[in-house]
Amino acid sequence: MRNQLGRLVVLFVLALSMSLVVAACGDDDDDGGGGGGGGGDFAGEEGKTAASKCGLGNGKKASGEPIKIGAINTKQPGTDFTEIGRTAEAYFNCVNDNGGINGRPVQFVLETEATDPAQAAAAAKKLVETEKVLGIVGSTSIIECAINHGYYEQNGYMVIGSGIAPECYGTPNYAAVNMGPRHSVTGATQYLVREGVDKLVLIQSKVPGTEYIEGGFLAVAKEEGIETESFAEAPPIQDANSVALKVVQAAGDNGGVVINFTPPEALKILQGAANQGLQDKVKWGCSTPCNTDFLADALGTTFDDKLGVNAELSLVSIDAPDTNLYKQVLKDYAPDIPLGSFSQFGFLEARIATEAMMGIEGDLTKESVNDAFASIEGFETDMLCKPYYFGEAPLHIPNNTDITVTPKEGVMVEKESCFEISDADAPIKRVRDLEKENGIYEPVE
Repeated sequence: MRNQLGRLVVLFVLALSMSLVVAACGDDDDDGGGGGGGGGDFAGEEGKTAASKCGLGNGKKASGEPIKIGAINTKQPGTDFTEIGRTAEAYFNCVNDNGGINGRPVQFVLETEATDPAQAAAAAKKLVETEKVLGIVGSTSIIECAINHGYYEQNGYMVIGSGIAPECYGTPNYAAVNMGPRHSVTGATQYLVREGVDKLVLIQSKVPGTEYIEGGFLAVAKEEGIETESFAEAPPIQDANSVALKVVQAAGDNGGVVINFTPPEALKILQGAANQGLQDKVKWGCSTPCNTDFLADALGTTFDDKLGVNAELSLVSIDAPDTNLYKQVLKDYAPDIPLGSFSQFGFLEARIATEAMMGIEGDLTKESVNDAFASIEGFETDMLCKPYYFGEAPLHIPNNTDITVTPKEGVMVEKESCFEISDADAPIKRVRDLEKENGIYEPVE
């Protein structure tokens, strides 16, 4: 999809790593780190989904020939996505202790790369040609989708992962559980539109490629007839007070500001606004990275119900089957991994893949596993607003319906229930048209 975006990716993938960061860190109890509040109308609540389990859930250790599943995560100073792969591995370990995939254990092979195209390509080649993995599950890398999607297509792999670059959402053989920074910014922009702002201002990292993320923001504003202005600041931000004042002045009376930074940098801007008493001068929105109790706690009550954050998955605090199993898996198998968006991604990816593999009749081979992945449809989970699907399509953005959360007394709580990411943004429009053509579109009530 959209070859011009593919050509840009090598320039901007470093920038986008700043927009996909750990959200919602917390403790291991059922009130854990994603904040309080209810789950809204997420699928799977109120009996829609039976109690979740790892694999067969029979308490028997799997034996026999391992089923190799691989993933590639970025790991470098300042950017570590391995919580995603390690949580996928934790879920697979739970599966192995509960009958495996119809009796066979999963062996998870996690490779890392440091935003080096040659390294990312070599990692994929190792998984495919040396390890001979049957499937790719839990991959999240700054550049991996862009570098390896063609190689995976040639070798018949359908990737269940999470991503950043456009190719994670614009190619036939990737179906991410998240929606990425562009569409999360779009969701935050929509929140401000609903708040009735007269002007929209976007502030994000000053690095090549921010134009891609800005695309959805501009599309929504154009459709609504709202004036826009965009700024970029090189991280780390040195004078947050000046940045906060600049965007507030640009937005003007009854304006709205969308922030797209990592939590520490976003926090600087918000605290800079609070230092000057600017929190009530405009309406505030933020992309998914702000969905963390780290930020909510650091803000105190200054921005309670005044900051709308787009959340790509459910709050970790909801009492629902998959979310409860996710918290238990981390507690039992990976207690050092915090509750939050990254670990949610890894859990959900592994759970979806496991259910697909358990439905295979006959031998588990690369062909049968990837056929099973491609055939996934209607996978209901309380972590997403609508069922996840894969299917045959030129692009995949199955997660295109989100919630809005807001700080409240040091945690994130739900502010708005599930809403559709605007199809004013061309990729979302294309995906929604495909959903309608294939009879899987479910409008938000």
